[in-house]
Order: sequence, then structure tokens, then C-alpha cells
Amino acid sequence: MPSPKVILSGGGTGGHIFPAIAIANAIKNLEPNAEILFVGAQGRMEMEKVPAAGYPIEGLWISGFQRSLSLKNLMFPFKVIKSLQAAKKIIEKFNPDLVIGTGGYASGPVLRIATKKKIPTLIQEQNSYAGITNKILGKSVNKVCVAFENMERFFPADKIVLTGNPVRKTVIEIEGKRNKACEFFGLHEGKKTILIIGGSLGAKAINEAILPQINRFIEEDVQLIWQTGKVSFETVEAGTKHLKNKGIKVHQFIAEMDLAYAAADLVISRAGAIAVTEIVLTKKPAILVPLPSAAEDHQTKNAIALTQHDAALIISNSQAANLLTEQALNLVQNDEELSKLAHNISPFGLPNSAEVIAKEALKLIAL
Repeated sequence: MPSPKVILSGGGTGGHIFPAIAIANAIKNLEPNAEILFVGAQGRMEMEKVPAAGYPIEGLWISGFQRSLSLKNLMFPFKVIKSLQAAKKIIEKFNPDLVIGTGGYASGPVLRIATKKKIPTLIQEQNSYAGITNKILGKSVNKVCVAFENMERFFPADKIVLTGNPVRKTVIEIEGKRNKACEFFGLHEGKKTILIIGGSLGAKAINEAILPQINRFIEEDVQLIWQTGKVSFETVEAGTKHLKNKGIKVHQFIAEMDLAYAAADLVISRAGAIAVTEIVLTKKPAILVPLPSAAEDHQTKNAIALTQHDAALIISNSQAANLLTEQALNLVQNDEELSKLAHNISPFGLPNSAEVIAKEALKLIAL
């Protein structure tokens, strides 16, 4: 195969951007001479994250449709038209052999133009409930890579390939690291440890549920690795600084997530696609608190995909303040229940997803 030219489009949130970067890296591993171009939305985080990963990116003037009457909504049709025109120019100039979309605002116009020009196309859907952009595109693309079963509700069955979600390998390689992890975080290896994460921005409801109950964790001799995110960090740090030597370790952001997972007996997390994938691949018992404002309530649906198989517990955002601390303390000290959750979550893990998706995509060029 001559060096393939590939456009990857997706963004708006890390859940769309990081899978796209992982797929790009996998394509480069398989085809080192491949030319790769990203297309994102102007002003969104992909315009910073993609160049940092070493890839060029073009930006479209596009945003999502707000569910309210606003100036942004009045601008929406004009943005779509401008973005389709810009996507057409980018595609005609770059002349790709393949176009891959991972969801988000920018992928709509790019994949739309690519399908009209009969360029091979693939989309990757991270969630158990398909986003609106991917649902529309699914009818016209050549292949749809999914992370959950039963996605025939949203896409033609003959186009679906179950691949899982691409995540950074360094995050999920935790085998034999518990001792190192406890040393790194300053924890006692023999004590139970809970990891609290809410995505890169944190989770206000989780933080506000735990902080008033912090002394319960001390009384029960349970340690915390707590990623608060930026918004809650100062409040949580001020409320727990006297407890640092008692196993309450508060961080605004944790770069060494492999060590955080390695140290954890239990994870409390939002239920975004990438967070759920990391929990599944590290086989960690989890309590999921879905973000209710997520598009199409997809986080709740991601959580239910596990809870209906007794592979995780779910607590709603509104119930977190009343139930989260009690359930977490009961669960982390119940070894039988922890083992059951870890066992039940194992079958959901699909490793090497980025490489599998890259191979499926490159096959389309050869057809």
C-alpha cells in the first residue's frame, strides 16, 4: 500500500479527542509513512491537544446546537454552511484516502463531505448511547467501530465492529505496581484505598458529597486518593490539609493514573466513556455517579451497561450527598463484593482497541 493520507476529525471534549489521537498513533505504528491531518472546531480543546501530540490540525467554525433560544442558535445554520464549505476545501486540498470521525461538532461536516465524495469513511462511537452526530453519519459511512454491544439500535448491523475504546496504554498497565503506587502517594500498603476521580475538570457533586463526611473515612481507617479537578481543589484542600498524614491525599490533577488505579481497591467516578473504559481495563470495582447534563444522558446509559450485569454500582447525582460515603465505606471493606464486581467487569475489557480500529480503517483503503 502506498503511504496513506488520513483525516481524523472529532473533538469538543477529551472523550472525542484522545481516542482520535490514539487511533492516529496506531495508524502511524502500522504505516509509519502515513500522512495524518486532524480537523477540529475552532476555539475548542483539540486545537491545543492535537498539536501537543505532534499532529497538524485545521479548525472549522462550528459549535453544537443549544437547547434554548439564543444568539448561538441563530448562528448555527450559518456555521454549518461555512463549516461544510471549509471541510470541502480541506478535503480537496489534502485529498485523503480515508476519513475517520470520533464524534463531536467538527466530525459532522468533514464526514458528510467525505461520504459525498465516496472517500472511505469510519466512525468510532465511544458511548453505549450514540451521539447525535454519529447517529446521523452512521447511515452513510462504510464502517462503525463501537465500544458496547447492542448498538444495532443506532447503526446498520452490517457496518458495526465491536472494538472497545482506545485509551492510553500507560494508564492501564498496573500489574505489580501497588507497592510503588503506595510509596508514590505516601499511603499504607495494608490499608483499604479509594480512588475518587471526576474527569479532568473534577466532579462537583462527588466532591461535595465526600468533603462533609471526611472524618468517616479516618474513623474507618480508609485512605483516599482524591482528584478534585480545578474548581473544587482549593476548597477540598483547605478542608483536608490537616489529614494528609492520615491517608487523605488530595490532588487537582493526577498525571500518574496507572499508579492511582494500582493503589485503589475501589474507584468512585463519573461515567464518561473513557473513564468507564479505564475502569473496565484495570478491572477495578467502581461506584459510578453519572453526570446528568451529559448529552442524551449518555453517562447514565454507560453506567447501566455495567450495572445491569452486576459489574459496577450506580448512584445518581442527586443521591450522592446522602448515599455515596455510606455505600463506598461498606463496599470497600467487603472483600467478597469487591471480588464479585472485579470478576463481573472483566469480560467488558477489549484491549488493543486503537490498533484494531486502525486495522479496520486501513482495510477500507485496500477495498
